[in-house]
Amino acid sequence: MIQIIVILVYFIITLFVGIRSSRKTNSSGKYYGTHLGVAAIVCASAGEWLGGTATTGVSEYGFIYGISGAWYTIANGLGIFFLALFFAKTYRGIGRMTIPGIIEYIFGPTAQFISSILLVLVMLAVGMSQIIAAGKFGQALLGIDFRISAIVFTSIFVVYTLAGGMNAVSSTNTMHLVVMYVGIIASVLLLMSGLGGMSEVVSEVADLERETGIRYSSMAEIGMPKVSSWIIASLFGACTAQAGIQPVLASKDAITAKKACVLTALVTAPFGILTALIGIMAKIMANQGRLLDAGGNILTDGKLALTSIMMELPPFVGGLVLAAELAAILSTASPIILAAGTMLTKDVYQARIKPNATDVQILFVSRLTTAVSGLICCLGAILLVEQNNVLDIVYSAYSLRGALFVVLIFGFTWKKASSKGACISMVLTGIVAIFWTVFKVVSGDYPIASWFTETYAAVLTAAVTMFFFMAKDKIVCG
Repeated sequence: MIQIIVILVYFIITLFVGIRSSRKTNSSGKYYGTHLGVAAIVCASAGEWLGGTATTGVSEYGFIYGISGAWYTIANGLGIFFLALFFAKTYRGIGRMTIPGIIEYIFGPTAQFISSILLVLVMLAVGMSQIIAAGKFGQALLGIDFRISAIVFTSIFVVYTLAGGMNAVSSTNTMHLVVMYVGIIASVLLLMSGLGGMSEVVSEVADLERETGIRYSSMAEIGMPKVSSWIIASLFGACTAQAGIQPVLASKDAITAKKACVLTALVTAPFGILTALIGIMAKIMANQGRLLDAGGNILTDGKLALTSIMMELPPFVGGLVLAAELAAILSTASPIILAAGTMLTKDVYQARIKPNATDVQILFVSRLTTAVSGLICCLGAILLVEQNNVLDIVYSAYSLRGALFVVLIFGFTWKKASSKGACISMVLTGIVAIFWTVFKVVSGDYPIASWFTETYAAVLTAAVTMFFFMAKDKIVCG
């Protein structure tokens, strides 16, 4: 009961902070964000990377595979650092608000339209994973139906995002980031103490490894094909992640953008180690018969590992950590739907449907597309919750995002990179990435080989197509 009260209080505070931000959001520019400083960018951007996937998803992998699940946030940190070193200042210097806007700057309006549609699909896939995490959160904590839980949580984060836009995202994510780290660190220390200390945990992990044959203490257990795929998807995907980059594009100057990206990488990378450790300790307790799900059965579902083990902590601390898990979900869900709405508004509505739209019309459409994005994420989560685990859904989307970065690289570095090639490359890449993902879901393996993931397929398709359509002169597409 105390845990639920703590979470409800945190909910109310989040809504208050988010809605209060609406006082500063009286134009489309302020809705998207402008002249942000380092701290605001770090907190807003970190939400893209430290969401339900970094908590529920990584703890699930910790429960199943062990510490190697931490590669999720480590890979993200590497990707953000790559962005900081090579592209943050360049992106900010172009002066566009979206990644499709940057693509339009290089390849023209048709390329902008195609990339915006593909990136919106990516954002919706990532957003859907956050709703799955939120729905599982409510299911495990309250024992309510997943669908009801998903609808309630979606309604809440949509409301405060619509009210304050980027101001709401930045303000609430600052609070979320502090609560996430404090809560997760406290839970690791308390759980480890409850299991008898570090030496006892190490001993229990060794027993688990002998019983199951799974190397819970190995960073390679999850499989190097998956690890390499995650790293490639993160290195490329971080440079086309609209939700993470939008605050960077709204920075007050290029130097601020670069500094903020470096700090975001340092904040993001270590987090998965903590949540993977929680997943491992949940597995130990379940193996001992001490960790039960909401139905009173020994826990077997890794998706419920984090939420279930928090109920074993002292009530107030457990409530705080559950609030941290909720904070992680909210900190990603809000910038995701805001990013999707921004691209639909700027790169579809304003660029192609009504170029002369007034600021009032743009602000209205921005809020409308943000709300619709949230609704689609919720429906997708309800329909696909049992189809795959959270991290696989996200990284299937990341592979497409990474392939779009390959197209951008050609545009930045090759004078012969053509707009026609960019357009065709993006379309073919989208088809290949979706086919690879669906094939894996249906058959259980990839079309060519188990190591040849959708990331390799998408990136290779983008690179080969761009090479093929290399021309002496740029061909303006559209």
